[in-house]
Amino acid sequence: MGDKLRNLLKKHPRRVQRFLEMLPGTATWLIILFPLWGALFVPRIVAYFTIAFLVYWFYRSFTGAILGTKGYIKIRRSEKINWQQKYKQEKENNHFNWQEIRHLIIIPNYNESIEKLSTTLSHIAKQKDINKNQLLVVLAMEERAEGSHERAKQLVKKFKGQFGRLITTFHPANIIGEVKGKASNEAWGAKQAKKLFIDQEGYDISKIILTTCDADACFHPKYFSALTYHFIKNKNRYLRFWQSPMFNHNNPWHLPIFINIVSTLSNILHLAFIQEPDNLFLNYSTYSVSLKMIDDIGYWHTDIIPEDWHIFLQCFFHKEGKVEVAAIFLPTSIDAPEAKTYLGSLKNRYEQCKRHAWGATDIPYAVKQGIKHPEIPRWSRFLRIYKLFECHLLWPTNWFILTLGGWVPALINPVFSQTTLGYNLPKIAQIILTICLISLAIIITLDLILRPKKEKIPFWKYLKEYLQWIFMPAATLLMAILPALDAQTRLMLGKRIEYRVTEKV
Repeated sequence: MGDKLRNLLKKHPRRVQRFLEMLPGTATWLIILFPLWGALFVPRIVAYFTIAFLVYWFYRSFTGAILGTKGYIKIRRSEKINWQQKYKQEKENNHFNWQEIRHLIIIPNYNESIEKLSTTLSHIAKQKDINKNQLLVVLAMEERAEGSHERAKQLVKKFKGQFGRLITTFHPANIIGEVKGKASNEAWGAKQAKKLFIDQEGYDISKIILTTCDADACFHPKYFSALTYHFIKNKNRYLRFWQSPMFNHNNPWHLPIFINIVSTLSNILHLAFIQEPDNLFLNYSTYSVSLKMIDDIGYWHTDIIPEDWHIFLQCFFHKEGKVEVAAIFLPTSIDAPEAKTYLGSLKNRYEQCKRHAWGATDIPYAVKQGIKHPEIPRWSRFLRIYKLFECHLLWPTNWFILTLGGWVPALINPVFSQTTLGYNLPKIAQIILTICLISLAIIITLDLILRPKKEKIPFWKYLKEYLQWIFMPAATLLMAILPALDAQTRLMLGKRIEYRVTEKV
């Protein structure tokens, strides 16, 4: 079977690629429309499918709340640890000297302001238990961005002497075969840094950890000391990504309600995902990895838009399926999409979500690589591809099943509504979803507790954080479900999207 698939891929690469691109969107639309046409022809199957999904969602909801709570406890424990002291106490098991480790920090950016980038650089400069000489910072600018050279010059001057090195790179515009976006910029920046620090100045590549981050990323003050510790202690350090929980906590209190709702959900669910026992979670947005592995695989592909999961897949297949992601429970705070106007903020969120959902393009890539790499255990390949498919299938479909699945069959097929199953289906759905509100309350509370207390917040704002959830069906539909459906439908129809940088104010 494997040989047949490889021969098919070799003989008809374009046809296979097109088929795989159509797969996520086709499956999504079949699931969304199933309750409509299925209610006429197979109403009982629709009902059982809906009940099964509701039970699955019940399990996912409470698993997310439980793992989110455990994650909160782990964060508080990690914050109390002096990671350098812990390293010294376990020195007999250390393979590197603490001071030998270097952190190459790539900050890809486009039109971000000096103020925004200064905030990111300040959080790096304030890292604890790390000598400034261990921090090699790269401002990866875009040549095509207006004023990029002047911004870079001002930032280098402002932060002079606060890092071991602070350099700037300028990604050329219109390189043939490249897609404008984060991947091509960070690939350029990392390659330029490797030429300077490794090839010219002789740094040991085996002792350099690369961290790539969003331009608005605010690292926990102990992140790089914890990363140093985990890198030193992990025997598989050259086969690992390290991921911190990503929270939209830079600007939570004055966001539009619709954006605040989906941001809160993503915060705690991300904290839960990085603890899932199957260990199949993937790195996201801001992450760390050995420069050695990134150099071995040839850096980021420059013809793609979503780059975080894709770089993991590159490494996973290149390294015979031995690559995994490890969690560091010290949160990184980023901006939720925001603009100068209310509607502009909503548009920003929509476009950002659509860009993330374009990660469905990783499914064709993973399937083809899975076919090409029979040396990786079949089950391991299957689970990785399944995880991608599960994520991108649940994302645009869950709202329709949860919100409409319990009521549509009876509305479309009045005869079925007279049966016991048809009569009870809406009640079953209502009971399960009502119980799930308990897990939702836990998620909201955890997010509020974890938010940084930068200012005195009036009581009414805390109350609003709970009352706003009456808008959850509309918020999730407009700010999460429709953008994902938009992206998958475009991919299914053979259309493409452009990388649009989220405005940051």
